[in-house]
Amino acid sequence: MKKLGRNDPCWCNSGRKYKSCHMAFDEKIQKYALEGHIVPSHDMLKSKEQIEGIKESSKINIAVLDYVAENIRIGMSTEEIDRLVCEKTAQMGGIPAPLGYEGFPKSVCTSLNDQVCHGIPSEKDILKDGDIVNVDVSTIYQGYFSDSSRMFMLGNVAPKTRELVEKAHKCLDIGLEQVKPWNFLGDMAQAINDYAKANGYSIVREIGGHGVGLEFHEEPFVSYVTSRGTEMLMVPGMVFTIEPMVNMGRADIYIDDDNGWTVYTEDGQPSAQWEVTVAVTEDGYEVLTW
Repeated sequence: MKKLGRNDPCWCNSGRKYKSCHMAFDEKIQKYALEGHIVPSHDMLKSKEQIEGIKESSKINIAVLDYVAENIRIGMSTEEIDRLVCEKTAQMGGIPAPLGYEGFPKSVCTSLNDQVCHGIPSEKDILKDGDIVNVDVSTIYQGYFSDSSRMFMLGNVAPKTRELVEKAHKCLDIGLEQVKPWNFLGDMAQAINDYAKANGYSIVREIGGHGVGLEFHEEPFVSYVTSRGTEMLMVPGMVFTIEPMVNMGRADIYIDDDNGWTVYTEDGQPSAQWEVTVAVTEDGYEVLTW
């Protein structure tokens, strides 16, 4: 971090002098750093203009998931979901972020039942009565990235599975309550993990949320199994996803050897996940993408 003089232009490009802009803010962050906490760098913090750009991308992402919600049905293939996503994203001028990302072959992730995440759409995967599926949409619009996912329940879902989906959404809500400046990502993680455990569920350890906005995946990595008072300090301008993966059984997972992407629960029990993108504000948070 470049040392600035009091009268130098602020690093945030506001045009104001450092002393009247971000100097007190930086001094507060430095105090936490000196206490041994992980703190964000300046380049991790989004400006108001950048957050507005992410919001514009988010409008497409939200509309795409709404379009999926209107059209998803028993008997359709997950490949058809991919086509819906492509159709609506292109219609609104966006680009599906997953397509080609590190070799991912489709425009959306569709994760069925015991698939935790990164399910690849296929003509062979037909939605059946009683299925649950996570549809994870990510969009690029004018250089800005947005990311969110929703769970869909098809027909007569077993009561225990329906409860898993509902409690996974509650995990998200409980996590959001901890998002405020000068809290830690670990505060959110412990709140989510405690709630999941209290309801007999487990949280996936190896995969979590991430920073997003100028790239698809940015720092920090967002865990949901760490402890209060640990992980990165949350400060205004941070933008990241909250997306705990909640398993009905054990937390253990494995990756499909054939495609190298799809993550499954090791015990074959179902998993559920909801995802939002959130910005830390001066007094709390703003959900940008849902």
